[in-house]
Amino acid sequence: MTTERVNPPELSPPTGFSHAVVASGSRVVFLAGQTALDTDGKVVGATLPEQFERALANLLAALTAAGGTPSDLARVTVYATDVAAYRAHAPELGRLWRDAAGRDYPAMAVVEVVRLWDEEALVELDGFAVLP
Repeated sequence: MTTERVNPPELSPPTGFSHAVVASGSRVVFLAGQTALDTDGKVVGATLPEQFERALANLLAALTAAGGTPSDLARVTVYATDVAAYRAHAPELGRLWRDAAGRDYPAMAVVEVVRLWDEEALVELDGFAVLP
């Protein structure tokens, strides 16, 4: 697979995401929404950063099982129950992302939602990847 991160100078500089990702490859992996569920199906983590870290780990586990790596991610959507809290924790969430997935950022969006499937969940991530 090849990917090209496109960040045109006429747009604001991206921080923790890419404005566009051009990906070519032979397989597309669609990743279901992942929250901070443990292997018993219980939401773990009381804080947004704790839940984000687990949700990201779950998303990356699904990607790895499908044969991909974090650099294969082309698009990720973050669903947060409180965007103001997400913004307040952005530096820590960015560090958690970099530690788990590196700096090859996919195209991303953060969307505020009223609630998620599990009432205790504060954040959910889904996306797709393009594999060679």
